[in-house]
Amino acid sequence: MTGNEEHFPDVATLLSAEHPKQPVYCIFPHVFRVAAKQFLEGFPGRVLYAVKANADPTVLKLLIESGINHFDCASLPEIEIVHTISPDSKKYFMNPARIRSAARTAQEMYGVQHFVVDHLSGLQQLLTEIDTSRSVIFARMAVHHESAFEDLSLRFGAPPEKTPELLQAIHDSGAEPALAFNVGSSVTDPEAYRYAISVAKSVLDQLPNRLRLIDVGGGYPRSYPDFIMPEVDEYFRAIGESVKTLPLMENAEILGEPGRALAAPGMSAVVEVLLRKDDRLYINDGMYGVFWLLRIDGPDRFPVRAYRDGKQLQGDMLNFQVNGPTCDSTDTLPGLVPLPADVRAGDYLEFGNIGAYSISGRTDYNGFYSDRIVTITSPDESPPLVNDSPNIRTNLQ
Repeated sequence: MTGNEEHFPDVATLLSAEHPKQPVYCIFPHVFRVAAKQFLEGFPGRVLYAVKANADPTVLKLLIESGINHFDCASLPEIEIVHTISPDSKKYFMNPARIRSAARTAQEMYGVQHFVVDHLSGLQQLLTEIDTSRSVIFARMAVHHESAFEDLSLRFGAPPEKTPELLQAIHDSGAEPALAFNVGSSVTDPEAYRYAISVAKSVLDQLPNRLRLIDVGGGYPRSYPDFIMPEVDEYFRAIGESVKTLPLMENAEILGEPGRALAAPGMSAVVEVLLRKDDRLYINDGMYGVFWLLRIDGPDRFPVRAYRDGKQLQGDMLNFQVNGPTCDSTDTLPGLVPLPADVRAGDYLEFGNIGAYSISGRTDYNGFYSDRIVTITSPDESPPLVNDSPNIRTNLQ
């Protein structure tokens, strides 16, 4: 992906001027700025943007301009793209399963100092590639809470009872030991962080030395239709209150890794209706494109509005089954989508909350693929948002 140079004041102008045949993904800079400000002012520690959520260069530049200077990277290519845009930013290699020699390259070429392991074997591999005297190594602890939609501890994390041993081995290697965990994806209850921090305390209480860095991971949600989440301020409060109980150094710092919460609200997908068959619609993007998230995560649809002839379509609403363009029988959005009842082929739909885990994972299955990303410049324009998103909405007004 490359940064985009196309700018339009609003989506209506884009549609009136071009009637695009391919999907168009729209970036709303002021929405990204609001989300970044929300975390920078509210999160009780250091904010690391999870690059995997959306690595588009324009998005990264917007976050950097908004004050985000620390980046949670899962691969060498993610480190490289962040470094190209902002050489002075801090990159953290937070994947315990790395391609061979990637850690060495990350440190030698890009100055990466922070790494993560979740097993003694992974630590031994890492130690062959990095200079421990200038490294911080996080021991990732497995912890899960039932309010998370994805149990990330099924793949990553040392059992809490083995984490002290791993932290001691990191200390003995000459690197600075630190603790990390991730309670899951789209965590629906802020109390999950209180629980995870209590597990972390049981680990820290066993250590002979206090730690300086604790990474409480990601999982901060955004609301979707029929999937209303607590506001992120409630997560900040739960974390801020709970970490006060931890036995840490006086200059200790808490890290967090928001991805979805920073990226989701600031982007929309504009797609064309190709065909209507009664209450079924076919559009030029789908489950193999930017809607792939709906296969695996909590929400089953995105906020949406319809356009005809460059104007928003109004009228009585009807629930539609919306299908993607491929020949695969599973290329159907899982939730019914309420739209004006007279929507027809040639109309356009704009889906909001599409900024996270959308363009980062789409495929070219059946030859359907669009890489067109544009910027919407008017600060008075916003993508479709869920009505129950008061913090984002209030700051946009």
